[in-house]
Amino acid sequence: MHKCNILDRRRLKKLKLLVLGSLMGFGATAQTEVPFERLDFFKNPGKSWSIVGDVSTNLQEKDALTSSKGSGILANIPTKRQKGEDLYTNDSFGDMDFEVEYLMAKGSNSGIYLQGMYEIQLLDSWGKPLSNYGDNGGIYERWDDSKPDGQKGYQGYAPRQNTSKAPGLWQHLKVSFQAPKFDESGNKISNARMLRVELNGVLIHENVELLGPTRGAMFEKEVAKGPIRIQGDHGAVAFRNLKITTFDSPQPELFDLAYKLYEGSYTELPDLTNMEPALTGNSPVLTGNIRSNSKQYLLRYTGKIRITEPGLYSLGLQVPGGGGMMKINGNDVVGRTQNGGRGEVELPVGEHEFELVYVKVQDWVNPALGLAISGPGLREVQYSQSASAGGRGADPILVDPRERPVLRSFMDIPGGTRVTHAISVGSQEGVHYTYDLDHGNIVQVWRGGFLDATPMWNSRGNGTSRPTGSVQHLGGAAIGLAKLATDGAEWASDSTGTGFKPKGYKVLSKPNHLAYKYQIHDAAVEDEVEILSNGRGIKRKIQVSGGGNDLFIRLAHGDTISEMDGGWYLIDDKSFYLQVEGGAKPVLRNVGGKAELIIPASSQITYSLLF
Repeated sequence: MHKCNILDRRRLKKLKLLVLGSLMGFGATAQTEVPFERLDFFKNPGKSWSIVGDVSTNLQEKDALTSSKGSGILANIPTKRQKGEDLYTNDSFGDMDFEVEYLMAKGSNSGIYLQGMYEIQLLDSWGKPLSNYGDNGGIYERWDDSKPDGQKGYQGYAPRQNTSKAPGLWQHLKVSFQAPKFDESGNKISNARMLRVELNGVLIHENVELLGPTRGAMFEKEVAKGPIRIQGDHGAVAFRNLKITTFDSPQPELFDLAYKLYEGSYTELPDLTNMEPALTGNSPVLTGNIRSNSKQYLLRYTGKIRITEPGLYSLGLQVPGGGGMMKINGNDVVGRTQNGGRGEVELPVGEHEFELVYVKVQDWVNPALGLAISGPGLREVQYSQSASAGGRGADPILVDPRERPVLRSFMDIPGGTRVTHAISVGSQEGVHYTYDLDHGNIVQVWRGGFLDATPMWNSRGNGTSRPTGSVQHLGGAAIGLAKLATDGAEWASDSTGTGFKPKGYKVLSKPNHLAYKYQIHDAAVEDEVEILSNGRGIKRKIQVSGGGNDLFIRLAHGDTISEMDGGWYLIDDKSFYLQVEGGAKPVLRNVGGKAELIIPASSQITYSLLF
């Protein structure tokens, strides 16, 4: 059962915050990083909470989280003697963007309540093919004790896909939140919304309206502002790199809007001084839907914009089927543009003259004038009733791994590399990978959705597909086996001079259980890759015949690799695990400022990647 605490609303001592750009209070615009050097960002933190330098967990032990001294990480480690408590920020927030990294212990449970009212669940949901509202990243359900059993919980929202990582790995949560709005009498006039929620780089919620507080909220009645509350009584969890961006500024106001419409086809902006408009009038809002006898015309708006928060403003002009421009105080902000463009302008407090021109030249395009404004403490606002959504392209062509578990395509990976002979393999468990046939290596693994083949199959296509889940890149395209003359020899970046020759692949026990064959350095290699049935990762078995004693397999490389007990390794700042089976002992080395885990290419090497 979630606790329900009432916060003291008194103004408390503020933490000294690292503010990006300038140092401001939360009443103004602020993008803030919380350094986690002390606990005084929070109100009366319980003894289970502490500032630490590092954390680690044991995948075999439930709710086990250990820490080391230092700073930069906020850890909650309850014990039998010291039970965990919820944690509350000193300050309260309304509209905001919230970003944080977190790490769960095995079987752990936590949650983040925005405004202390609306919970995004944090849970060890590793390996589940499908998620519900109570899983990691879910928007928790509401609750009504007066309803019959089985109906008390309602209106929970499951993530679109499960992109949850394993316990002990850092995960990334990013939320754009819109607070409920109230009139001068305190009556709610609009509901709270989760505008966007991303988990590990994947959009899992979009524009979700919250009709009321979720279960365990601080208050029954919603408020305009409230603290961030972190659940601490359900298990061990750690946080780092917390960023908060507030949006407290009032919207700029457009007023005294007048328009003139000139019929005809205008490929250039004419001098309107001595031209007679076909229509004139005043309008309470911007719109491109001014009735005209012509489907081609020039529409010119003049008016004023009232600014109450000084700073740099960004304006986006949408003029589909033609062109346009926008000026403020006689100066170009968005210059002459086709279909749309953006510009920036520094504006002081006060009223400013503006001019906007929309030239519609394509008669088959519906009129759709749009103007979007964002600025200091202001999330982007759309001002036109006829705003165009823009060309969103073709509907996505998604590949279902149940129907097509193996797809050959081009695959673009970081660093500007295009893998031209890529095989992507998917599973119902939500775990997938891409194999590079040109180098005999796995270039990426991911969980969640499988592939978007729109770039490959839509229209003429460019041959590429792309993952739709949360991707873990395993480095650029490089050979999986290499000869090393010395302990410090660099790994070969390509197959030049190796005699590399691909021999295709074969299907083994399941459609997504493949064995890839190739030759390199006079050795015959069979590289068997199996997606684990529990949805926790992949197992790789590499068998090598011939090639000599100086041939090595590179298991992993990255910025950091740390060894754990039992043949386990943590790769790249707790991004994924690697476990070597059969007692074989890899060599951990550092070459060129990068960590590498290599092992002699004996007759058979088996290891797992868990993520």
